[in-house]
This record gives sequence, structure tokens and C-alpha cells, in this order.
Amino acid sequence: MHFVVCIKQVPDSAQIRVHPVTNTIMRQGVPTIINPYDLFSLETALRLRDAHGGEVTVLTMGPPSAEDSLRKALTYGADRGVLLTDRFFAGSDTLATSFALAQAIKKVAATWGAPDIVFAGKQTIDGDTAQVGPGIARRLELHQLTYISKVVSVDKEARSIELERRAEGGVQTLRSALPCLVTMLEGSAEIRRGSFSDALRAARAEIVIWNAAAAGIDDLAKCGLRGSPTVVKRVFAPSPRAEKAKGIEVAPRAKDTAESLIEALFAAKPSLEGDLERLASGL
Repeated sequence: MHFVVCIKQVPDSAQIRVHPVTNTIMRQGVPTIINPYDLFSLETALRLRDAHGGEVTVLTMGPPSAEDSLRKALTYGADRGVLLTDRFFAGSDTLATSFALAQAIKKVAATWGAPDIVFAGKQTIDGDTAQVGPGIARRLELHQLTYISKVVSVDKEARSIELERRAEGGVQTLRSALPCLVTMLEGSAEIRRGSFSDALRAARAEIVIWNAAAAGIDDLAKCGLRGSPTVVKRVFAPSPRAEKAKGIEVAPRAKDTAESLIEALFAAKPSLEGDLERLASGL
């Protein structure tokens, strides 16, 4: 079986800084770690490989320094690491990130075989959106199984999987056909320490590095800032209004306060009173 685990190198949450203009994470000079939620997905994939055989491919998108996180994943026992890095990916929001990763997974499938299960963490600690995993599933047309607390069983012959999902008020038992995408919750497995031999292998391993062209991404308009409507909206948002809020003197009693506020509103917006009267007459 082939398991693909999407991980992300994130800034240490204790030292995160945000760019004052673009509102994106500033990574220079900030210590980085593997997103903690992704470690539970990696551990689950490794356990399934140990039980059913196959390979675990770890994939990440980020700057060249993200290679460190892939080597860390190899020390846990992953079979290979793939780094998707290109200046065209800079500033990507969840929409652009899910597009690039989905395209890279297609290249992974063409190179090492189609994945039976794609794993991702519930969310990242720097974005907290929980959107990238579902976005990948939608683009690859995979069954989407989110907020999973436990993988109960995998049937290789029947091409099916049974899982438990944490839900409000209890636990749901889910069954799905393979292939699928699974996002794992925190605490879903005890993270292994990794062996000394894996640590040596990780130090010598060759990380596969793809830019946009190597990953088969030809629509660069969907990558980076150009493909990130949420980031573009923040960067090019209208400037604040020059007119400042005005204070209103109000009476001490609640009833008089309400009347004072209404009178002030009507004085500031003369058309508002007539609009309200017309609205009331139509009720």
C-alpha cells in the first residue's frame, strides 16, 4: 500500500511574527517545527504500513529550509520525502496551497504509485483553518474523512477502511472505500521516538525537490499570491476612512440614553428616519 502524508513546517508558535503589510507569517529568524497535528497523521500512516506493508511518502510545500522537516519525518520511519518549493508558491493561502499539493500528489502517484490513503493533520498551528486537507480531497476527488480519532481497520482486499470520528456528543463510526483522504486529530496515537538506524538513513537520504514545472504545475495563476484571494483581499483592502467616530453625550437613565442615540442617528443620517417610516408602513 502507498500512504502519502502531507506535513507543514511551521514557525514555533511561541515566536510567531506577522508581516505588518501582507499579514503573512514572517519566517526569517524564527525557529521551525513540524506542525504538531501532522505528526499524528504520520504516526498513523507508519502504523498502517507496518501492519499492511507498503511505503510512506511525506510531502511538504515550503521554502528550501523545509527540507529539515522532511528529514525529521524520515527519522520517524517514513520511506521518502518530497519538497515542493518554488518562488511562485510564496504567499499561498489555503486555496493555492491545496491546488499545489494536489498537483504534486498526482506527480507522486505517477512516480511511485497511486496513494491508497492521503493523510493530513486536522489543521496547522499557524493558520488554524483546517481547509487544506479537504481542499486536496476535493481537487483529487477523494472520499473525505475529517476529524478522525482512530483508524479501526483497513481491508486491503475489499479496498475499504473503518474509522472513528470525534463528533459533538459522541463518536461516529465511518466506513469508506479506498482511496480516501484522512485528517487526524491530536492525541489519536502515541508518537514513536524513531530508531537510530532511521536517524542515520535520514541524514544520508536524498530529498526529492520539485519546483512548479517538475511537479507538473502549469497553471501558475492558481499559485502563490495570484491564486490566493484571501491574501490579496487583505493586502489590497481599502484604506481606513478618514472620518473618525464621534462621541455622543447621553443621559444617565437607560430610556433617555436610547432616545439620545436615536436622535443622534437621525441627525447624522437625515434620510434614515424616512426610510424607517416607509419600511414600517409596508409591514
